Amino acid sequence: MFTPQAGLRDASLMILIGLLQTAAVMELLFWAMKHVSASTAAILHFTHPIWVVLFGRVLHGEPLRSARLAGLLLGFMGVALALALGISPAIFSHGTSLTGEIIGLASALCWAIATLVNKRAALPFNSWALSFWQMMIGALAILILAYSNGLRWPDSVTAVQWGWFLWLAIPASTGSFRAVVCGPEQRWSGKG
Repeated sequence: MFTPQAGLRDASLMILIGLLQTAAVMELLFWAMKHVSASTAAILHFTHPIWVVLFGRVLHGEPLRSARLAGLLLGFMGVALALALGISPAIFSHGTSLTGEIIGLASALCWAIATLVNKRAALPFNSWALSFWQMMIGALAILILAYSNGLRWPDSVTAVQWGWFLWLAIPASTGSFRAVVCGPEQRWSGKG
């Protein structure tokens, strides 16, 4: 978990990734769901691979070969179709629905930016440590936000509840997050 080679730059980038890819994404998704349905927020959030490809091309000159271009176009069409079939005719029109849609897209943009930062950073962490620190930093940021908004721990929490909380917070979340971010050969962020 602690890498001796990690310097201040690496720690700063890890904090940025944790704040963007965990804290900002989760906070923005829950905020979006105050204005739009959970399915709409999820569809908008899961446009993040599209943004990674677009930003990778525009900001870093990454190649956009025919297969990627086809995937990009299919992704846009799929999102448009899913939104058109799943939401009211007021989509992208005005008011609270538009607010939720913009916030949902912001969550996707945060994920995409964090992915590109991670891809370029060459951090000296293995994928398990990267997942752990990202989740830990994001969770602490969310805890601070929750407390600043008046949320508090329940007055009494049993040992069994603490056990479930610790299980979900550490091995389950970190393991599932790693499974999402890491393929059998390579993480989606472009590093092995």
